Parts: sequence; structure tokens; C-alpha cells
Amino acid sequence: MPTSMDALLLRPAQEELTVLYYALMFLVVALIAGALGMFGVAGIATQLAWVLFVIGIILLVVSFVTGNRPRSVV
Repeated sequence: MPTSMDALLLRPAQEELTVLYYALMFLVVALIAGALGMFGVAGIATQLAWVLFVIGIILLVVSFVTGNRPRSVV
């Protein structure tokens, strides 16, 4: 059973979730624009979604690597 400290360590920071949320929204906009035939808008939204997704993943990894870890008692 995970302790409260484990739950804090496994939960990503709010910034990463926000970036990934906007990446998903730009992906949805790109899919809708592509379906409606607006290929210029779809291309731009797809590129923005990809960039935000990569930034979110990088921030998530950095947060996990440098995040709050329990200090050793020793």
C-alpha cells in the first residue's frame, strides 16, 4: 500500500499536466481542422501539439529526477 510520500513522488507537477493538456487540445484542433479540409490550420496545430507534448515530457522527466524525495534518516 503506497504511503502519502509515495503518492507525492508519483504525482506529476501541475505544470507538466497543464502543458500536456494543451498539447492534447492542439491535437484535437488539428484533427478537426484536418477533417474539415483546413490543412494549413491542421499543420500548425499539429506542430504546436507536438512541441508542447515534447516540452511536457521533458518537464515530467526533470520533475521525476529532481523532485521531492524523502530524505534518508541515516
